[in-house]
Amino acid sequence: MALEKAFKEAFEVCPVCGGELAEKRVEKLLRGGPNMATITVEAMVCLRCGERFYPELTVKRFENVRAKLARNQTDGLELVGGAYEAR
Repeated sequence: MALEKAFKEAFEVCPVCGGELAEKRVEKLLRGGPNMATITVEAMVCLRCGERFYPELTVKRFENVRAKLARNQTDGLELVGGAYEAR
């Protein structure tokens, strides 16, 4: 799914460092309570500093997934392994 034209045009250069932006598929780690999930989405990424810019609908999707994780509602999420904490 490609980013909307209006979103891509909103950023001519990176507002953080002035670098060039490119549309890329990126993986984002989301945490909610003790749970974590990864999600792959489209974003504008600065080729100089690596800063990522997400469309509003993508950010809302992040918020929904985080809320589900915090409530231990994993329907619609696929278990792909386990996480361990070193002490």
